Amino acid sequence: MIYIALLNIAIFQGIVLGFIIIKSSLFNSNSNKYLAYLLFTLSIELLKHVSEIQHVFASYPILQFIDDIEWVFLIPVFLFLFVINRIDKSSKVKQRSYLYYIPFALSATLALIYSLDHIVEAVTFSKTGIFVFQIFSLIHLLLAVTFIPFLSIYSFSKIKYLKDSQEKNWIFTLLTIASLLLFAWLSAALVGLLLNYDISYSMSTLALVATFLIHWIAYIGIYKYKLAKNKDAVTTFLNTDLTLSDHELPIIKNNRPEEQKESITADNIYYQKLESLCKEQHIYTDSTLNREKVAEKLGISPGYLSQIINSITGDNFANYINNYRIEAVKEMISNSEYENYNLLTIGLESGFTSKTTFYNSFKKITSQTPNEYKNANK
Repeated sequence: MIYIALLNIAIFQGIVLGFIIIKSSLFNSNSNKYLAYLLFTLSIELLKHVSEIQHVFASYPILQFIDDIEWVFLIPVFLFLFVINRIDKSSKVKQRSYLYYIPFALSATLALIYSLDHIVEAVTFSKTGIFVFQIFSLIHLLLAVTFIPFLSIYSFSKIKYLKDSQEKNWIFTLLTIASLLLFAWLSAALVGLLLNYDISYSMSTLALVATFLIHWIAYIGIYKYKLAKNKDAVTTFLNTDLTLSDHELPIIKNNRPEEQKESITADNIYYQKLESLCKEQHIYTDSTLNREKVAEKLGISPGYLSQIINSITGDNFANYINNYRIEAVKEMISNSEYENYNLLTIGLESGFTSKTTFYNSFKKITSQTPNEYKNANK
């Protein structure tokens, strides 16, 4: 059946992609781990749906416990924590993230109690026990109709703290799709509960939307806009559409070096392209970057590249690139997303090839060691 095949593909992709985000050094960060957990949760929900269609729970009643848990409670939590961990430290408020898991914990507890009583028949509850169970079930329902919409809307309020407009746009779209999916699920579940209406068709449709969301996260979040902590370096590697070639730039005439040097100013087209490569593509994060590679990207000779940099900045190529690397290091030190990374790792992520080069360059440019700078900016 094509429908089941589509769901199984999405389940597999969600699980694999989640593990890649968590395990890969390219994507491992405090914010991205919550996106991985979101993918796992969506995969579990889809797996539940497939299991119901295949009558797995009827054949293996012991697994009904997994089906009874409302894993959907985790979706708004992981979305919110993903967003809150991507904003600047200065824009964050102190979060007690464990509180957001209370609705899911209640759902899991009620599912366990129900399984022990009705499926395993390991315990027998008194009338008082049944009454208490019903009270908590009512609380569980109230949390579903309040907690899910509230946390979804609250997540939107945090997007304004994101600085990168491209990132802001794709995360806004992610929240919109996920929130609509949650609201549709909640509406269908309430209709089915209150009106005793068959919602199997609605849930099948929502399952297809969930598969789309997993594929969309894979393409937009990972491939197109990148979630890697060194995402700009990955952009440079994957996207060559911004890489410059000879036919895109005017040919430099063989003027005398003195004449070329005198005519080189900050509005030089090659210098502007070089600045774009550094500021937008962050080519300096490539530890193998050298003068020849950059000159090839610009479509000019290495000698003329050095002349441009020296004429405009008064510095050489190595120092020019290292200045960008140091600025990247300073930003990462100030970003709580990288608080679990040691200074050497941050230096290597910024493009330095060794601890010695990193520390010497940092000291030369800032007059401080990385440790001194970190302590001064805590």
